[in-house]
Amino acid sequence: MLERAIEALDHNQDTLDSVKDPGELRLVLHSRVTGPIGEMTFLQKSLLFAELAMIAYNDEDEARRACDIIGFGDVTFYDRDGSQAFRFRNDHDCVIACRGTEPNEWNDIKADANAASVLAETTGKVHRGFKQEVDDLWPMLETALLNNEQPLWFCGHSLGGAMATICAGRCFLSHINSNPEQLYSYGSPRVGNNRYVNYVKLDHFRYVNNNDIVTRVPPILLGYRHCGQEVYLNRNGEIQQIGHINRRRDRWKGFLGGLLKWKIDHFGDHSIHQYIDAILAAVETERKEIADGGQAKGADAYAQEGSDPIEKEDLNESEAT
Repeated sequence: MLERAIEALDHNQDTLDSVKDPGELRLVLHSRVTGPIGEMTFLQKSLLFAELAMIAYNDEDEARRACDIIGFGDVTFYDRDGSQAFRFRNDHDCVIACRGTEPNEWNDIKADANAASVLAETTGKVHRGFKQEVDDLWPMLETALLNNEQPLWFCGHSLGGAMATICAGRCFLSHINSNPEQLYSYGSPRVGNNRYVNYVKLDHFRYVNNNDIVTRVPPILLGYRHCGQEVYLNRNGEIQQIGHINRRRDRWKGFLGGLLKWKIDHFGDHSIHQYIDAILAAVETERKEIADGGQAKGADAYAQEGSDPIEKEDLNESEAT
């Protein structure tokens, strides 16, 4: 199993050149799925789902070519009023990847800006804009998943991460037979209040890159909270389990380092490509350790349990003002 999992991230430079439309940058991919996703290491899965979240930003033709390289021959695109998601399938697994915010799409901008909360279908409250995006897509996704018998996974970046969180929760609580195996989100905003977050306990890994501003909205003063286990990427792009004080220092150093490069760290850190680059570096380090006789570490070596330290920091800053 481990040998097959290692094969899942072999590089194939000749194949990479095929995913490129005229006038666009080449879509570089690193993941290769040759068996069940469940046999991959935590870091390999993290890279795979980050790349699938990136692919979800592309048009249907590019997504099909990219996923054929990765190992998903069955691709279905769902679109209603600008709310969009992909279903990627192969002989082993089914993945739902929700498309994130596109600056030129009014529907996405409106969804991000609409921070008013509404009652969820279960308990508690969720972000009105994110819920509306899912409401538009859910009838199609629900129909597609009713007869699914494969392990089911969810992923997304930015708005797509929020949508994937709500979708996975609905799937878990619905009459759909297949429950989500895991949920991976990258640069996701807060989705709902405490009651909503605590109602469904999904196996959710939520990546946060240093000063990524999207992970700090909507504000906690409006009642919003993060869910899932956080995986924090420090200013050097390394996965680090870090406490409140050291996180504050790391974020300030990241911000000042960005200014020296004439960049605003809070926006640059949101790029899905930065998430992918950081996770890829961790995967390559893991591969070398395995080759030297070591073992892959589980999720508990990277993810932080309990409440999100960002929330505590934001609360302190809000009280100070």
